[in-house]
Amino acid sequence: MGGSIVGWGSFLPELVVTNQDFEARLDTSDAWIVERTGIRERRMGGLTSEMAVAAGRRAMDRAGVTGDDIDLLIIATSTPDRAIPATSSLVHSRLGLRGGAFDLNAACAGFAYALVAADGLMQMGHRCALVIGADNLSNVTDQTDRATAVLFGDGAGAVVIRANGAPDSFIVAYDLGVDGSLADVLYQDHGGYIHMEGREVFRRAVRAEVDSISAVLERAALKPADIALFVPHQANLRIIEAVNSRIGIDIDHTAIILDKTGNTSAASIPLALCEAADAGRLREGDYVLMSGFGAGMTWASTIVRWGETR
Repeated sequence: MGGSIVGWGSFLPELVVTNQDFEARLDTSDAWIVERTGIRERRMGGLTSEMAVAAGRRAMDRAGVTGDDIDLLIIATSTPDRAIPATSSLVHSRLGLRGGAFDLNAACAGFAYALVAADGLMQMGHRCALVIGADNLSNVTDQTDRATAVLFGDGAGAVVIRANGAPDSFIVAYDLGVDGSLADVLYQDHGGYIHMEGREVFRRAVRAEVDSISAVLERAALKPADIALFVPHQANLRIIEAVNSRIGIDIDHTAIILDKTGNTSAASIPLALCEAADAGRLREGDYVLMSGFGAGMTWASTIVRWGETR
């Protein structure tokens, strides 16, 4: 059974941390950060569950659904509130949902993975799914390390997917992958902080994303010019520009918010998608390409058809 994205919502904490804030206490500068990442500020604060509840409620309100309508909740996150239980159980309760719920950890590719998982479960009979990407990276980042502190922020984004009786999925094509041999280039041990080999992540990320996008375009029988909006993981502006150049997607057809949010991991794609949708950049039937990469090294790309799938 096919479904459609019928609602979306996002949440960012109130606390804004600017590059100048880091400049005042670390050996760095606004110019250095912007040149290498494109980031100017990020938001910090709030538990993953709190941000997920706020984004989820806004998506539900936009979709015009209640907790009784939602029979599936998936939360993509690398920063659960606790080791046990899953953060999704807390969010499920606070939003008054029914049906099942689970967390999914595919790092910064998590939201794309969660969309594919939701689509598969809906084709098996679920009627309405809430998919949320939420991460609290400031809590697992060493704020005295200039190499990582300036990169990460917190936030959440959500979509509601509702069955519509159409024979086709709203997901036109997808590509999922992981290379566990690269796990040590980006990781966070229990109780520790994020460790990242920046140059290696950059090099591997561009290659992985280009290959994944090429694969998903081929599976969908689409060309780059057919994509109305590209929503990449918001990690680094130079990575986005490198991928766009290699794939042949114009930067004007790309959703970019990292200058205001930093890298929010699983939240970054839905946050950028929500801002684009709120700004009226999406029309019924548009093809939307989403692509993420992150720790693992994990990657995922999906092409979805926006609006009602018939």
